[in-house]
Amino acid sequence: MQPSTMEKATRPTANVGLEIWWKLLRPHTLTASFAPVAIGSTLALNYAPFHLNLFLIMLIASMLIQAATNMLNEYYDYVRGLDNEYSVGISGTIVRDGITPKAVLRSAQASFMVAFSLGLYLSFASSWWLFLCGLIAVSIGYLYSGGPYPLCATPFGELAAGTCMGLVIILISFFIQTRTISFICVLISLPTSILVGAILMSNNIRDLENDKRHGRKTLAIMMGRKLATQALTAMFITAYIGVILLVIFSMISPWILLALVSIPKALQAIKGFRQNTTHPHELMPAMVSTAQTNTIFGLAVSLGLLLQYLRI
Repeated sequence: MQPSTMEKATRPTANVGLEIWWKLLRPHTLTASFAPVAIGSTLALNYAPFHLNLFLIMLIASMLIQAATNMLNEYYDYVRGLDNEYSVGISGTIVRDGITPKAVLRSAQASFMVAFSLGLYLSFASSWWLFLCGLIAVSIGYLYSGGPYPLCATPFGELAAGTCMGLVIILISFFIQTRTISFICVLISLPTSILVGAILMSNNIRDLENDKRHGRKTLAIMMGRKLATQALTAMFITAYIGVILLVIFSMISPWILLALVSIPKALQAIKGFRQNTTHPHELMPAMVSTAQTNTIFGLAVSLGLLLQYLRI
């Protein structure tokens, strides 16, 4: 007889392999934290000497915050009854692989603590204002899934994710290298912020029916599937127009147009969500394409900024 979901979730974790713990971090999503750090850091090359140690510490801290957020999302979705062994788009370490909910929660807390400690070092090396920014980022990372009113269950999830994983990380990455903030840094962060928000929108479109059954009020639910898909399309278009305008107004090198290589993935995502289906398994490839769009876009922008610095 197969063990029940509850039996799997409460099984001791001592014999769980490292590959299961690795899967819990959702490593395929961590590029979403690498890309904004890379964008802010490569843009800073044009303004100040590059500090490799600060770049690496910022990168590790950002990835730890995202990993902790992923783990909290896994934990609270299980506690609230949203996830089971058949759920799509989760690591499944609790409902399928035998890691206890308490172990997942403690791992998330430990990741936040390490990220917090790294933030203290960055604050000491740059400005103590950064400590306040980091504290806010950690708080939002918790409130995204935790607390009585998690942000991911409200119409504000896309805004919170886009602001933190786009605008804030890019500005901090730029600031720790230059000790200042430039207007162009703010502008160049906006397309990335929009695409990070698009990842959450695509996730909420995929999970719309299940979220609705559990009383969630995500933006996708409030808008309805058709309008939410149109909004996702508009987010892609706005991000690309933003990059093009930066070049048209000579605010950045034309190399940044390398970001346009991600358009085929965006089109693939839009096509996937426009298919006449509500089944999460069938929508999963479209959600993956949305995340890949953000990754390719961010890395291409970083490469363009590096080529600008090298004056190629």
